[in-house]
Amino acid sequence: MLLSLVVHTYSLRYWFPATVMLGTAPVYLLSWAVWRLLSTILPARVYHRVDDQLYCIYQSMVLFFFENYTGVEIVIYGDIPKTKENVIYLSNHQCTVDWIIADMLAIRQSALGHVRYVLKDGLKWLPLYGWYFSQHGGIYVKRSAKFNEKTMKKKLLSQTRLKTPMYLVIFPEGTRYNPELKNVIAASQAFATKEGLPILKHTLTPRTKASHIAIETMKGHLDAVYDVTVAYEGTWDADGQRKPAPSMPEFLCKECPRVHIHFERVDIKEIPAEPMFFRKWLHGRFEIKDRLLTNFYGSEDADKICSFPGEGLQSPLFLSKTFPSVVILGGLTLPLLLTSTGRKLYMRTWICGTLLGWLWVNVFP
Repeated sequence: MLLSLVVHTYSLRYWFPATVMLGTAPVYLLSWAVWRLLSTILPARVYHRVDDQLYCIYQSMVLFFFENYTGVEIVIYGDIPKTKENVIYLSNHQCTVDWIIADMLAIRQSALGHVRYVLKDGLKWLPLYGWYFSQHGGIYVKRSAKFNEKTMKKKLLSQTRLKTPMYLVIFPEGTRYNPELKNVIAASQAFATKEGLPILKHTLTPRTKASHIAIETMKGHLDAVYDVTVAYEGTWDADGQRKPAPSMPEFLCKECPRVHIHFERVDIKEIPAEPMFFRKWLHGRFEIKDRLLTNFYGSEDADKICSFPGEGLQSPLFLSKTFPSVVILGGLTLPLLLTSTGRKLYMRTWICGTLLGWLWVNVFP
């Protein structure tokens, strides 16, 4: 009986925030749809400005749960610019929480609404979210020979012509690094050997297409590349072997006490344009990440707190940045669920919004 209660209580640590985040999605989409309809007679830049504000509200609520609710400590190495910039965010990729880390940095620059993602094509099937991410400027890409360069360029050019603020998140590895997936790591290292590139131990070999196209297409619009390396504390076992990074449920269950983020700003003028040199440049950045992660995991023992080289500063996120969004979205959702008509609208938004979204992202990629 007692054990069942403990297990139930533990599961609520995940289900409560997940229910709120997913439960407010229909109301958010309805609010966005109303604005999208009203803005059809307005200049596109006005639509994007309000869309960014709406997106900031929703993502601030997400960060309330992933930072304030979990109590995770964010330790940052390097100086994040205080002012907003148009940037491409390049990071190593280990788990689904990596997407939230980009939000964590963006909100500290007051640029949360500007975050857009380059996403795996399969994510377009996410109910409601898959379609909205595309509407907000996200780009779905396929791997290898199926990669559609023209579609990506077209979408990026449409954004730059409107001078849309850009915080474009790309994970060049293309898939997550999981130390338990030996075959994926071996294939990545074999690819590096084939290309004559140094083998990486703690990341996969980066692929260049999406990053190169994004930088070259938007070069006149961008200020910098943010080169970010993320390590989750507690991802090692008693034998000193690296373990998988936490999933979203594990993170929300407060199983990660601290996240270490190494930040480096690279001016856009320093990045080579020619594809061969760009490949070497990008792989060089991942060699730096690999050394940072080797240092991080090499320092782990029972008595020593792991860290990146240099001084890491704790960066707390104040409730005033996130909790108002919880109140706004919760306040809009609850009245809808308390009436029969509201519940019907709510369910129709989930069902019809998902089906129409799937149709849209496949007809208009």
